[in-house]
Amino acid sequence: MKETVVVLSNVQDIRDFVNCVILVDYEVDLVQGRYTVDAKSIMGIFSLDLLSPIKLIAHTDDAEEFFENIARFTAKN
Repeated sequence: MKETVVVLSNVQDIRDFVNCVILVDYEVDLVQGRYTVDAKSIMGIFSLDLLSPIKLIAHTDDAEEFFENIARFTAKN
């Protein structure tokens, strides 16, 4: 299981993000507080607070390529 934090600021970001996530064959969740949604669900993402960073959990140990594909959505520290 690999984790990172993402920021999805607008509708186009969400659309592009989901298009990256649907290409992987493992589960990817977005977690914010007590809410967990499927990262492949646009409607699920819209139920989250998009003004705050969101924790992403990829249920695999081989997520390097996926994390490279979503690098532009990763929260910068």
